[in-house]
Parts: sequence; structure tokens; C-alpha cells
Amino acid sequence: MQLGIVGLGRMGRIVAERVLAAGHEVVAFDPDETALAEATGAGATPTDSIADLAERLGERKHVWLMVPAGEAVDAALDELDRHLGAHDVVIDGGNSHFTDSTRRAAAVEAAYLDCGTSGGPAGAELGFSLMVGGPEWAYEELAPVFDAVATGPAGHERLGPSGAGHYVKMVHNGVEYALMAAYGEGFELLAEGRYDLDLETVARTWNNGSVIRSWLLELCEEAFREEGADLGTVADHVSGGSTGTWTVEEALSQEVPVPLIYAALAERFGSRTGEQGRFARRLANRLRYGFGRHEVRRIE
Repeated sequence: MQLGIVGLGRMGRIVAERVLAAGHEVVAFDPDETALAEATGAGATPTDSIADLAERLGERKHVWLMVPAGEAVDAALDELDRHLGAHDVVIDGGNSHFTDSTRRAAAVEAAYLDCGTSGGPAGAELGFSLMVGGPEWAYEELAPVFDAVATGPAGHERLGPSGAGHYVKMVHNGVEYALMAAYGEGFELLAEGRYDLDLETVARTWNNGSVIRSWLLELCEEAFREEGADLGTVADHVSGGSTGTWTVEEALSQEVPVPLIYAALAERFGSRTGEQGRFARRLANRLRYGFGRHEVRRIE
């Protein structure tokens, strides 16, 4: 299968490499010449514009957008729309708000699949979890690509009509916030408690058969191994928050109580007020690097 990819940042490059490794053809565009050259080196066919990319695709065009949520998605769609027809498919693999996805699906002529993507750059070798919304025929047509990008056939699913994929991913991120906060609070108590504990050892022990074992807990173990039990120079500053905010806003709209997610979001905002020192928030800062390779804020 031939796939056009617009956006070759950390996540887009992984999509391209996994699709190529599965034996498919990739036609790629990114305004960053270095990113485009790296994808070309991996086997992708480079293009010099979105229009050029669309021209190089076959009669049935499949395009994966991996660009920042918001105006960048709309700009790419505006450029693509004049080159695509009703039998073509566009995938938005970024963290778009689900209402933007439903709006875009109605506006473009091509079939529009909103694809929530979880796993981060650390998931390059294993593959991602893909949460997809949109027309069933388009999803089925792109199944070989989703098989390649995800952990396999069990790693992706069409969850409903347009917007459903990004809706599920939004709530996923809210849950992620709460889980990170819970691990952070637990390890903060262990760090400040009555025993002199090796937190890396605790995390490793919990990760072997305990009820709370998880990839996030593996990343806690990694953080203590690489930064030290006191987390070294990792600052009490947790970036991000848009998807968690959307989750809380939707919960308020639907009158569904989400106190744990709300508290985790509030902790993120609290980390930016100048009050420093919370171990739990420092661990959350480091965990964001673990799964997403986000910059680790350091104590100056």
C-alpha cells in the first residue's frame, strides 16, 4: 500500500519507519529539510510540498497527517482538499479536540479518520495503540497501515463515527494524568516516610507480579535508576495539560464526576505557580520524558 505522510517530527518519523518496515511505500513531506532527509534515508520518497505529495500518490490516495493539533491541521487539510476526492482517505494522528475532528470530517470531501495515538516515541519498537473514529470502509481500507503502525491487529480499533477516536484518546490522557499523580503521591510518601528505601528497588518489585504493575511504573523505575532516588535536578514543573483540560470540560458538560483527573490536572497547574518541592510533581515531570520524550525541566 502507498501512504502519504505529512509531518515527520518524532511521531511522524516513527509512523513512516514502521510503515516502510512492513513493506509499504511512503511518500513524505515536511518543511524541515533535515527531517525530510532522514525519512528519505529510511526509504521514503521525498516531496517539496503537500501538493507535490498529493500528485505523487496513486489513484486512491491515503494521507496520514502527523502535525500539531489546531491551525496546522486545518492548513494541511486546506491544501490537501483540492487534490482529494470522496474515495480518498485522510488520517489525523495528532491530539486534535474531538469537536474539531467532527467539524473537519464534515468539511472535507475525502473520508476523514481521527486517530488517537498512544505510546509516544518510546513505543517506536513495539508499536502504538491507535483509537480510530470515522467511516468503517475507510478504516478497513487502511487496516494494513494500522497493523504496521500499531502493535498489530489487536493494537487498533474503529471505535465509532467521526470524533470517537480523538474522544477516547482525550479520556485516555485524563486517566494518564491521574495514574501519574497516584504513582507520584505513593513514591513521595515512600521518599518522605519512616524507612530509608531504595525507590528503584520498590518500583522493580512492584513491577513483578503486583496489582499495580504497568508501563508507567516501569518508567518510574527507569527514572529512579537514571536520576537517583531523590530525582536529582528534576524540577517541580509539569508541562502539558490541554487534553486533561478537555477531559474535565467534557466531564462537566456530561455531569460525570472525575475528581481524580481534576485533582491531577490542578496539580499540574499548581507546579507552575512558583511553589516548588513536591516530589510527586517532579516524578510526573520525569515520566513525561519517559513515554513522550518531552523536555525534562531542571532545577536551575
